[in-house]
Amino acid sequence: MAMSLCAVKRVGSSTKRQSKRVELSSADCVSVFLELAEALWLNGEQHEAAKMMQDAINEFTGTPEELRVTIANADLALMRGDTELALSMLRNITPEQPYYIQAKEKMADIYLNHRKEKRLYVSCYRDLVDKLPSPHTFLLLGDAYMTIQEPELAIEVYEQALKKNPKDGAVASKIGKALVKTHNYVKAINYYEAALKSGQQNFLRYDLADLLMKLRQYERCEKVLQEALTHDPGEKHCEMGTSLNVCVCVFEQVMLELAQLYLTLDDVEACQQQCSAILKNDPVNESATLMMADLMFRKQDYEQAVFHFQQLLERKPDNYPTLSRLIDLLRRAGKLEEVPRFLEMAEKHSSRAKFEPGYNYCKGLYLWYTGEPNDGLRHFNKARKDNDWGQNAVYNMIEICLNPDNETIGGEVFENLDGDVGNSTEKQESEQLAVRTAEKLLKELKPQTPAGHVQLRILENYCYLATKQKANVERALNVFIEIANSEKDHVPALLAMATAYMILKQTPRARNQLKRIAKMNWNIIDADEFEKSWLLLADIYIQSGKYDMAGELLKRCLRHNKSCCKAYEYMGYIMEKEQSFRDAAMNYEMAWKYSNQTNPTIGYKLAFNYLKAKRHVDAIDVCHKVLDAHPNYPRIRKDILDKARAALRS
Repeated sequence: MAMSLCAVKRVGSSTKRQSKRVELSSADCVSVFLELAEALWLNGEQHEAAKMMQDAINEFTGTPEELRVTIANADLALMRGDTELALSMLRNITPEQPYYIQAKEKMADIYLNHRKEKRLYVSCYRDLVDKLPSPHTFLLLGDAYMTIQEPELAIEVYEQALKKNPKDGAVASKIGKALVKTHNYVKAINYYEAALKSGQQNFLRYDLADLLMKLRQYERCEKVLQEALTHDPGEKHCEMGTSLNVCVCVFEQVMLELAQLYLTLDDVEACQQQCSAILKNDPVNESATLMMADLMFRKQDYEQAVFHFQQLLERKPDNYPTLSRLIDLLRRAGKLEEVPRFLEMAEKHSSRAKFEPGYNYCKGLYLWYTGEPNDGLRHFNKARKDNDWGQNAVYNMIEICLNPDNETIGGEVFENLDGDVGNSTEKQESEQLAVRTAEKLLKELKPQTPAGHVQLRILENYCYLATKQKANVERALNVFIEIANSEKDHVPALLAMATAYMILKQTPRARNQLKRIAKMNWNIIDADEFEKSWLLLADIYIQSGKYDMAGELLKRCLRHNKSCCKAYEYMGYIMEKEQSFRDAAMNYEMAWKYSNQTNPTIGYKLAFNYLKAKRHVDAIDVCHKVLDAHPNYPRIRKDILDKARAALRS
């Protein structure tokens, strides 16, 4: 096939018929051969691929394109697993020949990724610098040192590259990043500042601002970004032949970085001002729209936050990072019933949506939030091996395994209300299996940040708590105390301590930690932990008969999460204790709604309070729903259904 294609004369043809046909250059002909050889290999036709490669060798030996064929032939040898043959082919290409740099890069890749020989990997680039010294080859050698975690050597090489081309801002940026890699932060800052004073490109300000942000030097960071805004992007970039569009993008990037800084500093107004300015010029800017949604979320203006997320999803329904955040937002806004619409939009947008890890993660999140933990697990499991979604999916799977029914761990108010259900052997066996599953999943977590490692330690020790064995609980408690001592005001660690104290029946100590959390300012990162801590403290207050104090905490939960099923359940319990059955029924109605009418315990309590409030038909309806899903649910038929029916007859 390739031969027939390339049979077309590569130079002009004398016949009219041939002159109308497309002429292929030698380079194009080589491309046809090589693409076809690769396609045949990938299709499992190895023998045909080898024949095609031999045809290419025969056709182009002695032409300027011969070396391209040699490099491709080395690739084919590599696909067969013959690294030595591939290397011997590449070694035959000399510095005087074209494609020498590409051949050396290919050899380096083989040494690093196939032979795992870092010394020989670097030697390929050293040879390049020796034989063909230029800014480009010096950069390649510096990058190679960075790849094998040798930033000090990389800096030396980059500096040589910079001497050859002092105005190259890209090299200056690489030197700065290499200094950061060596943790020589002061030297990196000084270097960036000196480079900027010498008139190098404005984009180095972003590198400097990024470093200052990581070092929490917020004032200096703000100053650098403000300087970047005051420099005319036209002067700094457009004079170098950069298009106006690129200049505008650079300007927007600075404004975004500044907005992010203000968000970090919790300066909501300044952040909003920057985002508004960006969106005025670029209404479809995704980063600014997301940040604006975050701001509205912090202000608890859920309607506006949802509006900004909707805008993004209407433009790109398969934007799963945005969809996952919208699902969390709709949960907090008490509007989870709107989620299916967005999932359907994603399905219509792509026929493959249901196979996408991002889609499955979002679907799992929705099902988990609506009281379907088992279905949620199944969908998270489909995202579990993905690079982008896997880690979060595994975290959520562990949380479901450790607390599938979303109970208040350590709480005592509802501990004995479930009676037979809570203490059944079947349930205990199921809990033990879930803990073992959680322990297996923990091994799949690979945190990349210090905060991630702390989160992993806390989860590992929650597994010990889940056993309810005193020795395990005390062991976990010691770890939580250690984390709380080293990480100031660490809400997850303080909550974990309080939970351990409650399991050990040391309620006063638990209460002290929870009161400490209750005095802190709420933040989105620890939102779920704040909610759990308020619920646990409310549980303690209810046990002590302090209903007013519990009520305040439960209202706080609902202010931050209108779908908080547990808060409504506790409110219903308080009203029931106060013999206010209508109000109790109203709160249990909300708990029943936000549990997606799947939680039989809440269904029982709602039906019971309907009965007490003389709403017999409603009580019967709820009983039927519970019994349809849980035919053997204890006591509901005798305690409520039969009595409600009798009351209607009398």
